[in-house]
Amino acid sequence: MATLLFIFSTVVLGKNLLMGYAGQISLGHGAFFGLGAYTVAIGAARYGLSPWLLTAMSLPAAGVIAWIIGRPILKLRGYHLAMATLAFGSIFAMVLTNAVHITGGPDGMALDMAAVRLFGMTPRWSWYWICGGVLVLAMYLLASLLDSPTGREMRAIHDSEIAAGVLGIDVAQAKLRAFVISAVFTTLAGCCFVMFDRYITPQSAGILRSIEFVTMTVVGGLGSAIGSIIGAAIFVVLPQFLTVFHEYEQAILGLILVIIMVLLPKGIAPSLAGWLRSRRASSC
Repeated sequence: MATLLFIFSTVVLGKNLLMGYAGQISLGHGAFFGLGAYTVAIGAARYGLSPWLLTAMSLPAAGVIAWIIGRPILKLRGYHLAMATLAFGSIFAMVLTNAVHITGGPDGMALDMAAVRLFGMTPRWSWYWICGGVLVLAMYLLASLLDSPTGREMRAIHDSEIAAGVLGIDVAQAKLRAFVISAVFTTLAGCCFVMFDRYITPQSAGILRSIEFVTMTVVGGLGSAIGSIIGAAIFVVLPQFLTVFHEYEQAILGLILVIIMVLLPKGIAPSLAGWLRSRRASSC
């Protein structure tokens, strides 16, 4: 669970850059998650290439694809942008399902790679530290970006695109950068996922996965790195404790999410941080 938490937290960090800082919504990031996973799986299974080499190749490829897709669709706003990214994700999932001779179709495909043993540890513990290291690196890169002029441009766009444009910020380029970086983060997480799990299906790259990523981001809190981890934890850890309710598991999870959003409308991390600030101010 901890390894999966690290993987999905990396995705949500990228989503938070796009949604929480640049103010753009995407319902197609499941496609980039699948792009990374299937690139590694297909390249290793069909052509015998190294999964590590395939991971390194998939990241610039994801950036180029995100740049090509993002240029036209990021001209849209609001639910128009959400529908355009949803359409992209739907098309990608349809290709994965129907290209049976390449992707294995609905049954998916397994990844055959040698067991990873980091410093002599078992494969599970090795992936725990590898994925944890990827998450720490992603958090460092995100923090560095937000402290840069590019990050300040993204925050300005989130507050007001019109005001940012008046100040001389190239709004279209700033939004495109956020989309590309977010896609690369998600693709990297997809590569880690398939190497850890050793199996991938179109369901892992479908529309529901994209919606899960958005929900993790919103529940944890927009504009919060810690909120990204909390939001991912809600979807990774909480269902494991709800399995005792059997067929009511999804209904109870949905009810918990509704309660969270009603009581903490800004997300868990920002709402709790605001509550602590108000308590400190009142005590002073």
